[in-house]
Amino acid sequence: MKLSFVIPAYNEENYIGDCLDAIVAQKRALEEQRRALPYDIEIIVVNNASTDDTAAVVKKYAAKNPAVKLVNEPEKGLVRARRAGFLAATGDLIANVDADTRLTPGWITTVFKEFENDPRLVALSGPFIYYDLSPLIRFFTKIHYSIGYMIYRVFRTGAMLQGGNFIVRRDALLAIGGYDTRIAFYGEDIDIARRMSKVGKVTFTFRLPMYASGRRLAAEGSLTTGFRYAINYFWITFFKKPFTKDYSDIRPQELPPR
Repeated sequence: MKLSFVIPAYNEENYIGDCLDAIVAQKRALEEQRRALPYDIEIIVVNNASTDDTAAVVKKYAAKNPAVKLVNEPEKGLVRARRAGFLAATGDLIANVDADTRLTPGWITTVFKEFENDPRLVALSGPFIYYDLSPLIRFFTKIHYSIGYMIYRVFRTGAMLQGGNFIVRRDALLAIGGYDTRIAFYGEDIDIARRMSKVGKVTFTFRLPMYASGRRLAAEGSLTTGFRYAINYFWITFFKKPFTKDYSDIRPQELPPR
């Protein structure tokens, strides 16, 4: 079984290094523990119209580690970048993570175990732990996840995936027609979850957390951001399209091309 990490990156020179360090370190630790790793892992970073040194940073990692690959997607957009990475990936499993995320201990092992133990499983996800926000915000974020999970479990409506921390089977993603590039940002994960649930089992588990930056919550306000995610969850679940079409860019202001 092969796992392909796909990491969209638009002006992420300040974050992508930590993301790659975490993945490479966990991959190396597994190889050292087992000597011959029974799994194959590749890491694909999609440079999505960046005007900073994102590509240069990734190239340095690729020069030292052949598992790291750089793909260019000139048309800006999160879902377009995910698709470009998927088209370049060769794994049986596609891990959709963000450039400002970092793996938690045992993340890769948990992924392989979950998919090996359940052939019906087509998509797996877990919550974010915001490493750069206050404990109070992290506490309320956990409540937000818990409420969403309970609603899903009680009403059995739709399915849950956390964008930036979800893994899908390649064949299942192909079966549903891949990513919907008409979606700009909000709801892309819920759209995948909704359609994936028609071809197999979609699981959200608190056993698969991911460290992530809370910069969007800090920039927009945690209540505002939480409300937007909630309303888009219901809108896509019931109307099959996002409620919010536009989104603010919380990355550094664009720099002139170099």
